[in-house]
Amino acid sequence: MVIKLKQELMMNSFKTIDGRGASVHIAGGPCITIQTVSDGDGVSIFGGSHVWVDHCSLSNCRDGLIDAIHGSTAITISNNYMTHHNKVMLLGHSDSFTRDKNMQVTIAFNHFGEGLVQRMPRCRHGYFHVVNNDYTHWEMYAIGGSADPTINSQGNRFLAPDRVDNKEVTKHEDAPESQWKNWNWRSEGDLMLNGAFFTRSGAGASSNYAKASSLSARPSSLVGSMTMGAGSLSCKKGKRC
Repeated sequence: MVIKLKQELMMNSFKTIDGRGASVHIAGGPCITIQTVSDGDGVSIFGGSHVWVDHCSLSNCRDGLIDAIHGSTAITISNNYMTHHNKVMLLGHSDSFTRDKNMQVTIAFNHFGEGLVQRMPRCRHGYFHVVNNDYTHWEMYAIGGSADPTINSQGNRFLAPDRVDNKEVTKHEDAPESQWKNWNWRSEGDLMLNGAFFTRSGAGASSNYAKASSLSARPSSLVGSMTMGAGSLSCKKGKRC
């Protein structure tokens, strides 16, 4: 299957391009919402809801690998394999764009691999459940945010880089500590390796993370097996993947 774009492809809610059972190539333009393909020019979601980005292999895109902005919500980003990119994932348009306060995103069972620098994800406003992902590389930080996002990190595995200055998983951005100390960011059941550490802030009680809790986290010791099949699937036409 070949999808050749003459211009940017922008899609709203309840849309899927499903490549199971075929080798899918998308060329000719950026910004696509896709399932089960290898590479493209990244995934951009503008004002969409109920969007699922699943089993994609993404690297070396022009801007972000996956961006969701302009009031998007009810998004699941799962089972993807991401490598060799700087600004990996942006969730929320800008600090001043308050429509993103209702954004809810689940990031689950992904493998953040070699050559990644930052934004896995970078959140603004909204509610974000980061659960059972495998972080095996970052050069600056893994999870960042600004404008008071709620971030619930559960059951992830974080392997810090060897450089001493980049052991911290988190980055509270564009605000002094007097402000970000009230943002609700928690780490629960995460596995920290090679000196990785998560700077918590705000409240720790579960009731504060209700909108950032979409599924039950499994033990971080199982993350390797849960993410083993991350990325595009090797499917054969007429057979189950």
